[in-house]
Amino acid sequence: MHGEYKMPGGKLVVADLEVRDGRLSQVQVSGDFFLEPESALEWIDNALNGQPADSDEQALAAHLKAALGERVSMYGISETAVARAVQRALGHTP
Repeated sequence: MHGEYKMPGGKLVVADLEVRDGRLSQVQVSGDFFLEPESALEWIDNALNGQPADSDEQALAAHLKAALGERVSMYGISETAVARAVQRALGHTP
């Protein structure tokens, strides 16, 4: 599954994923944004893997915010933008 979201005034976020047994699997987030540290992209993918596929955008964004905490700086995107791209991949958001 594939979803994209361009944050207004920000950057493009792309989410590619599968759903297995009702949970997100094989999540890969990419785009034209910047993160610090470099390992943050792996942390985002890991935080999303295993989440219920029926989670709404707010729940996914809150989970990402809690999982990443203050150790990640995002430039041009937000946890909500990532969650919106995931929702689009799942076909839940126009």
